[in-house]
Amino acid sequence: MPTDTSEKGLETLIVESLIHEADYLPGSNEDFDRDHAVDLAHLLAFLKATQPKVVESLGIETDGPSRQQFLHRLQGEIAKRGVIDVLRKGIKHGAASLNLFYGTPTPGNARAVELFQANRFSFTRQLHYSKDETQLALDLGVFINGLPVATFELKNKLTKQTVADAVTQYIRDRDPKELLFQFGRCVVHFAVDDHKVQMCTHLTGGASSPSSSTRPIPARAAGPLLR
Repeated sequence: MPTDTSEKGLETLIVESLIHEADYLPGSNEDFDRDHAVDLAHLLAFLKATQPKVVESLGIETDGPSRQQFLHRLQGEIAKRGVIDVLRKGIKHGAASLNLFYGTPTPGNARAVELFQANRFSFTRQLHYSKDETQLALDLGVFINGLPVATFELKNKLTKQTVADAVTQYIRDRDPKELLFQFGRCVVHFAVDDHKVQMCTHLTGGASSPSSSTRPIPARAAGPLLR
């Protein structure tokens, strides 16, 4: 069977490693709420599995004004505090407090183990991120419990494109005003080829400043890194 040397082939290798070595779940563009930059299916699945009474009391299981108010609140908290703080400390919405992530459990705490295992690490390929330009897509988005934490632009040197082309793509083609790319919305943005990785935590167009690694970073490292 011939080796797929295309950009899509590299994307497939990374995705397979995320699934088989780091237990990531697939997501879909149909579930990505572009107005709030969240994977709605994974977010609601996490909340219903871990905090069903809160979900019921807030009335967010079905679409409607209550869900939209909650998503607006969540978006505002991420914009104000950043996604890391929201994942660590959760949010308050009305009289309710919601956890958005459960950390490593203490030994012997069965309930904490159960909650930790309910965290949903997921990815979406060819993520259509813009609510204005529906054809705009990036190669890979990574989420924790439906909240985006990392984006990837992938290149393959065998097709005459390198990590420098991915960096240029972020600078020229990824508008930092788009909700997904606003500061604090994602932890990091990766430009990747089959030999090198560069990363940036704050996209500012032409002023974006990536740092780099000259060593290949296996996709399985993403699991422990994000956990």
